[in-house]
Amino acid sequence: MSKEVKKKAICILSGGMDSTLSSYIAKKDGYEIIAVHYNYGQRTEKKELEAFRKICEDLEILNKYEIDIPFFTQIGASALTDESIDVPINGVESGVPITYVPFRNGIFLSITAAIAEKEEASAMYIGVVQEDSSGYPDCTEEFIADITKAINQGTKETTNIEIKTPLVHLTKMQIVQYAKELNIPLEHTWSCYKESEKACGVCDSCRLRLNGFKLANIKDPITYKE
Repeated sequence: MSKEVKKKAICILSGGMDSTLSSYIAKKDGYEIIAVHYNYGQRTEKKELEAFRKICEDLEILNKYEIDIPFFTQIGASALTDESIDVPINGVESGVPITYVPFRNGIFLSITAAIAEKEEASAMYIGVVQEDSSGYPDCTEEFIADITKAINQGTKETTNIEIKTPLVHLTKMQIVQYAKELNIPLEHTWSCYKESEKACGVCDSCRLRLNGFKLANIKDPITYKE
């Protein structure tokens, strides 16, 4: 009897709460997970990589990629990759915030598609959130649909990749609740844009995370400065 080949999914895993939940959902969906993490010169690069490795251990992921794409620091234009731009701490901005990294998800998905083609994976998971996010243009359902079409047009005829976005219409409160339901070790995740020891508690990402835990009536297991 031939051994059944398990379907494969590439999970873009930053080490944050959203991408972690997305990866756990991929496992729940029955996929063999291949994880990919991008070091792109972000302020908390080392901490995010540490979180990625811990989560891969939790999920027992053996096949993983850690990819360096430092050109984002040459492009700049984002508080995450340009040291001359301060990370905002006065609440969520209107419009596209200065923490947006130009076309980051488009670049991540393009590289991940190459990995998916090589690994013969049928799905890519990304933890984008449209409903309760920071307003990034590369986190929308429309963008994901368009780039899925482009990826499948630009790869081999035998390659057919579906980009799965299980969190796209969830709020941060719902994400916290779902993560708790799946017993995800949220103490290993990292969301802060500024700090790598204790989360700052005041940047956009920390505020969204903390508000999600507050509304879910669940205590955030990581430590905050403020």
